[in-house]
Amino acid sequence: MFDPVIAPSGTLLGLLQRGRGDGTLHALAAPRDEALAALNHCVLNDPRKDWQVENRSLYYARLYLDLHGGLEAIQRHLCDPDDLVDPDEARTGLALAVLGHLASYGRRDALEMLRDYAARGSNWAWALDELALRDDDAGLRSLATPILARFPAGPEGDADLAVTVRDAFEPRPWRLWADDPREGVGARVRAAQEAGSFDRWQRQLRPSGPRPGWSVQAIFDWADEGAARGAALHVPAARCLTAVAAAEDRALIVTAAREGGDGARSAALHYLAESRDPAVLDLVELAASTGSRTVADAAIAAFERMCDEAAVDRARGWVHRPDALGASAACVLACRGTAGDAQLVLGALRETVRADGPDAPLLWTLVDGTGRLGIACAAPVLRHIYRETASSQLRGRAARALAATDASFATGFAVECLWDCEETTREVAARHAETGDIRVAERLRRLAADPAEEDEVQTAVRSRISPDTPAI
Repeated sequence: MFDPVIAPSGTLLGLLQRGRGDGTLHALAAPRDEALAALNHCVLNDPRKDWQVENRSLYYARLYLDLHGGLEAIQRHLCDPDDLVDPDEARTGLALAVLGHLASYGRRDALEMLRDYAARGSNWAWALDELALRDDDAGLRSLATPILARFPAGPEGDADLAVTVRDAFEPRPWRLWADDPREGVGARVRAAQEAGSFDRWQRQLRPSGPRPGWSVQAIFDWADEGAARGAALHVPAARCLTAVAAAEDRALIVTAAREGGDGARSAALHYLAESRDPAVLDLVELAASTGSRTVADAAIAAFERMCDEAAVDRARGWVHRPDALGASAACVLACRGTAGDAQLVLGALRETVRADGPDAPLLWTLVDGTGRLGIACAAPVLRHIYRETASSQLRGRAARALAATDASFATGFAVECLWDCEETTREVAARHAETGDIRVAERLRRLAADPAEEDEVQTAVRSRISPDTPAI
């Protein structure tokens, strides 16, 4: 899937693509046709860079309800001929998830659309998972025949069916179908369940893959062999060293960390970092400066796992480096530094935004560290990240940091965050938003009564309101 094109943050489309609370508020104030066009664009062209961790479906479903929007555009998207040639679940996954939430809100048209797509669409497994959570038993039983018809009778079809049943995310439909009295349904699904269970048992009894011999040198050779064929085995190799290495092997391990092959050197660095060897920090610096990309990345990863004061102290000296080790040092200070490191973390935050923009991966840790250290003067940078980032996860982290650093958060961004697409961001807002704002009072009531809302959000809401709270 290509990276989505994100509109500017000041536009209605840009706000909705980011999943910001202001997107909902602006859409409700905009002409209805314009708002529905922007909403359909988001649902049919998934704007998330990482759809596996970012939420949008409930956010968009709620907006369809608020706008009384029809689902014709989604139906055309699901029925498009591209569905026959493009089985990538990212093309239809967001639309199906939105339909699932709408079905849970009682939209019969969404439920029927999911049933129809499960029977004939290429991403039928996703639709079936949505139905497993929302449909009744009769509706699911009606899908048994068209779903099983996807697996032709015979050894190959039966094997594919067994894998599908074994790996099903929601097992409810398969359990229902296993009890079906029809020979071509119940007996076939039960056989697939038994085959899948047997296959899982076999894989557990006979783990595949090469294993190293039980000596330090054999482990290094195994790691190097893996690196030669493109397999990163240095982390499991380091665990093997923990079980095998003795005090007399230290010289061999240090030598490997200084001048070994890529696999052996990476494994040795990880092992020395885990054992807090006094030489490891010098070896990490050497590897980051002179090693291959593989070794440098392994050295930095090993350094970031170190929790002792020596690593934090060395990070203070490395943080000004203009390379990956300097960025890693900034992350270490953000995670484990003290109040005295606030200016170093702030400097890294500003430089990262200036050099790499509001979506730089490094910002996730730096934003968290800014909030942890309570760096109040970082609030303007955090606000910029909040507004501009395309990642709803990073925006949520910025909101949590602002709650700890910005005195205006409760009356500012916290109000907007009550409509955010991420439940963790809505939870922060529910704990901090100023209830004197009439919009906040109304929104808190709605979140408290919404059966689709997450438990953590509703717990936060109830900590702010009660039947005896006059302000609400």
